Amino acid sequence: MSAARARILARTVAALLAGEVTERTRRGPQVFSTTPQQRRAVALRQAFEDLGPLYVKVGQILSTRPDFVSPTMMAELGTLHDHASVTRFDVMEPVLEQELGASWRSRFSFLETARPLGSASLAQVYEGVLNDGRPVVIKVQRPGITAVIDADMRVLRRMARMVARRAPRFNATIDLETMLRVVFDAMKPELDFRLEAQNMDTARRTIRNFSTLAVPEVVHATRRTLIQTLASGRNIRSADRCDFKKEERTAIGRDLIGFMFRGYFEERFFHADPHPGNILVQPGDRASIIDWGMVGRIDRRTSMSLVLILLSLAQNDGIAAARAWIEMSKPTAWADLAGFSSDIAILVPRIAAASLGELNFGTTLTDVLKYSTKRGIQSSPLVSILGKSFANIDGSVRYLAPELSVTDVFVDHLRPLVTHFVKEATSEGQLARSLIEQAIIMSSSPGEARGILRDLANRNLALDLSPQYGKPRRDACHADGKWPVMLAALAYLGWRARTRP
Repeated sequence: MSAARARILARTVAALLAGEVTERTRRGPQVFSTTPQQRRAVALRQAFEDLGPLYVKVGQILSTRPDFVSPTMMAELGTLHDHASVTRFDVMEPVLEQELGASWRSRFSFLETARPLGSASLAQVYEGVLNDGRPVVIKVQRPGITAVIDADMRVLRRMARMVARRAPRFNATIDLETMLRVVFDAMKPELDFRLEAQNMDTARRTIRNFSTLAVPEVVHATRRTLIQTLASGRNIRSADRCDFKKEERTAIGRDLIGFMFRGYFEERFFHADPHPGNILVQPGDRASIIDWGMVGRIDRRTSMSLVLILLSLAQNDGIAAARAWIEMSKPTAWADLAGFSSDIAILVPRIAAASLGELNFGTTLTDVLKYSTKRGIQSSPLVSILGKSFANIDGSVRYLAPELSVTDVFVDHLRPLVTHFVKEATSEGQLARSLIEQAIIMSSSPGEARGILRDLANRNLALDLSPQYGKPRRDACHADGKWPVMLAALAYLGWRARTRP
């Protein structure tokens, strides 16, 4: 870490400590419009903003984690924005020369350098026009910012390891280091704009299925510069709903939620920061989703568990939702699974079928994290970035179409989701994998395997498919409920063997 960065970190921490000392030593009657908790939350939010983009992202993640951040702190951190004072263009211009060459200006017939469209701690964005007449924006990374981010990541990793050593019980339910790794991985495209360009290309292929949405096209990308087509409209927060026909704004809202569902459950690649500033709308035009520098990726098992959770919410079935959450989580040795199921059974009726105007669905969904941690269940590290993404899209759509229900939109997309999962589960590769997994189990338990085959021959085999919340049983018939899949795989492979020449 550079000496300058170390001084900034030290100064920020010292300011926080000084504020805390002042707060604790106040004497006599005081007249304040805020509480001590609110003042601490504001101080921490300001510290995160002063420290730059990595700390802003971490703070935004914390704003969706009620399991270890107070409601007051969550509310304040939820207002975090990555902004910075405008840097003179002559400071930024060397980056353009290094990335695009000395003749970089010849690409443009016009470039507004005096007033950037946006200024964040990682990059500045300028509006311009290419020689062929296309309006574009060019994103330019601030000089030296990659080294700062790398140093900050190392500091946070060390802090996470220190917490793990000194608070093992806390770490068993939170796993702070893994959660940070998920955030760091999601931020990689913000440090290399070529990766962000790839994300935009991927998203544009998916968004073709949604007639009201668009993603800007990439014109040119290098590690530190990104030229893309200009997205029209204003951010969804400042848009006036009265300017839109009801059918238009609800169609945009449904497509935005549906597009995110498609990312979570089918593509398993999603925009991790769809806050209102990253969604531009205007009447009579498609809504644009911009800033693909932070994306999330999710594995198949977690995405399927999330589908079960949402389906259980839509059906107002708290026990089923709890069961699905436990399936994608890691209970500790002291986990209270029955207590967690009771917590969720109470929570779910408040969520099911509520409209966005009635309920902050994304934030309420993250309440499950609070109950999960309280009951000793380590949630998937992916939940942090998923919760942030879900809460952001929930809040963004609320500005334009508050009457929509997330669960209703989910039900609308349920059939193609189920079709997608069935195709995956019945693919030749998946069936072969299931067969091999069960063959390994059978080879390790030959006695049980012979018994199962004997029962199959006598048509006496009974399978217990009830959910198991306790210690999983080790006999072959109860190998995680996979025997039906194995039998299907056997039947399928047998059919393939008979039908192939």
